[in-house]
Amino acid sequence: MTQGRVRLDDGAATTLERWGNRGPLVLAVHGMTSSRKSWERLARHLDGRFRVAAYDQRGHGDSAEVVGPMTLTQGVADLKAVAGALGEPVDVLLGHSWGGAVALLAAAELPVKRAVAIDPMIRQVDDAWYDEYLAELAEAFAYAGAQRDARTREEYATWDPLDVEAKVHAVAHMTPAPIAGLHRENPPQSWDLRETMARFSKPALLALAAEGESINDEATLGDVVRRHGPAVEIVRFEGAGHNLHRTHFPAFALALDAFLARPES
Repeated sequence: MTQGRVRLDDGAATTLERWGNRGPLVLAVHGMTSSRKSWERLARHLDGRFRVAAYDQRGHGDSAEVVGPMTLTQGVADLKAVAGALGEPVDVLLGHSWGGAVALLAAAELPVKRAVAIDPMIRQVDDAWYDEYLAELAEAFAYAGAQRDARTREEYATWDPLDVEAKVHAVAHMTPAPIAGLHRENPPQSWDLRETMARFSKPALLALAAEGESINDEATLGDVVRRHGPAVEIVRFEGAGHNLHRTHFPAFALALDAFLARPES
């Protein structure tokens, strides 16, 4: 495992972490209230077959002080800056939730071979969802230091220990500001990936939560299922919620392995 800093296009910086020393490169993008550390468990699973690189998105982990801009366009620009800093081709872009949207949009533009999106935010979530989530964050972030860490460990005690400590890292110094920014700076008309998925020409895996458990409404998912490009594969995970790569890791890893093992063309 190695770490380094990457300068972004607006002068902000992020921390880039890499795992593994053999195989094609996977660049991973976390979602809301996560960080680059959230991919360590997957990196260990892929070790010897793929290398994994990940970075902290704005407002998260060691970039907690960078609370804007929080537009989806800026998120894609940040990913491009990190991809350029790697100094070598990226085989797979992989992302979760907000990071899944960033990864899919960037994959459509960058010379990567494949994309994986874990319950990606296809459309901007509604006001009520953000209101509830921000209220929860305000309560959680009222704690600081060791108290916040302990509360996080308690809340996610059923997760794998690696994922728990990754969550502790992600939110240790966070405020609700970047999440509020994702809502405020991305009106619904600016965040809709349905046409992107209809035109998507590269092999892609959409790993979706169970019916009624996705961050997306079922009408949006139904539209994606009907209209997605022929190279896009959709897998729904029975009984799984939005964080399926943590709560249902064996099933997700099996689907990912099968996707990555297929010929690329």
